Amino acid sequence: MAETLHNNNFPENSSNQRLRLHYLDGLRGIAALYVVFSHIWELQGENLPKLWLLVSRIFQYGSFSVSVFIVLSGYCLMLPVSRSQSGYIPGNLIDYFKRRAKRILPPYYAALGLSMLLALIITIGVNLHVFSWNDELWGHFTRKFSLSDVLFHLLTIHNLFPGDRAYHINGPMWSVATEWQIYFLFPLILLPVWRRWGIIAVISVAFTLGLIPHYFLNGFLESACPWYLGLFALGMSAVEIGFSHKHYLVKLKKSLPWGLFAIVSALLAVLAEWDKQILDSWVGESFAGLATACLLIYCTKNIANKIEVTIVQFLQTPALTALGAFSYSLYLTHVLVLTPLNQYLHSLTISPITNALILYIVTIPTTLLVAYGFYLTCERPFMSGFLQKRKLVS
Repeated sequence: MAETLHNNNFPENSSNQRLRLHYLDGLRGIAALYVVFSHIWELQGENLPKLWLLVSRIFQYGSFSVSVFIVLSGYCLMLPVSRSQSGYIPGNLIDYFKRRAKRILPPYYAALGLSMLLALIITIGVNLHVFSWNDELWGHFTRKFSLSDVLFHLLTIHNLFPGDRAYHINGPMWSVATEWQIYFLFPLILLPVWRRWGIIAVISVAFTLGLIPHYFLNGFLESACPWYLGLFALGMSAVEIGFSHKHYLVKLKKSLPWGLFAIVSALLAVLAEWDKQILDSWVGESFAGLATACLLIYCTKNIANKIEVTIVQFLQTPALTALGAFSYSLYLTHVLVLTPLNQYLHSLTISPITNALILYIVTIPTTLLVAYGFYLTCERPFMSGFLQKRKLVS
């Protein structure tokens, strides 16, 4: 989620050329915007025209966007390891954790503080009868939470508890905690396995560790989606296939139809998610992660070969790359617009179709504006490129 490539230049195996992978930001931007649409879809209601309900089902796969984010994180964190050609993260572990903390935590804590401030304002307004708020109306933001909720969010461990505690205060923050925890497992477990046994082993170990709680510990840690560790490993492996000098991986990259694999995996993800009563959630999300990894290999290979393909051109359009730049902020703040608006609309006497139209028409531009403002004030100042420019200016 928080991974943004401030310098999308990476070496290609066959030469000293440096690749510009701006499509990564475009993909990240689409995933973040899709989350917004997905959360609107969850609140739009069921008393709508059948055609509307049918068409809007394209937004039911919000969890796939988180899969995309996790694979992208694995890809982006593995890239400097691939560049170093040593198999180790550049610098030392302390520097690595400092960089990760500086990138992900300041916007996270700022959004947490903003969420609690909004909750306080809403509570005061409700108590003064300035406006109404239905606590029984489901949403992605809650005005009531405990001191322990705050403490667990501050420690980024709120996703480790059963029930709905992971979604208190600001619902989407659960996945930020999961990603933050994976950052620790990456250098301590995944990289050592990869260095010693390769990509098949790291994928196998990651999925095994991620699924043990689900199948052998009675769903322990289910709210943290521990199988995302396997998706992160898929992102790592996409880098290894895309940039490795090893003969069998170079042959693998060149010979297999990665674009077709991406399409087939995406279709399997949709089929697996269509009826959650048949398959567990991790199946569809893993296929979505596999589709993302295959897409990354496909796009990077075509860029390296200077082949123009439609999907890369689309993902590298200025609008999408700009959206990708503040996608983390969009992810963190959109429910602070969506949930209060939904509460307000439910206090009015309007038809379900009018309610749904307003949700979509008002939420999208408003969340983009709020997210961009949040990005400028609470995210961009902590990005490495911005800090380096400030040092040069001073």
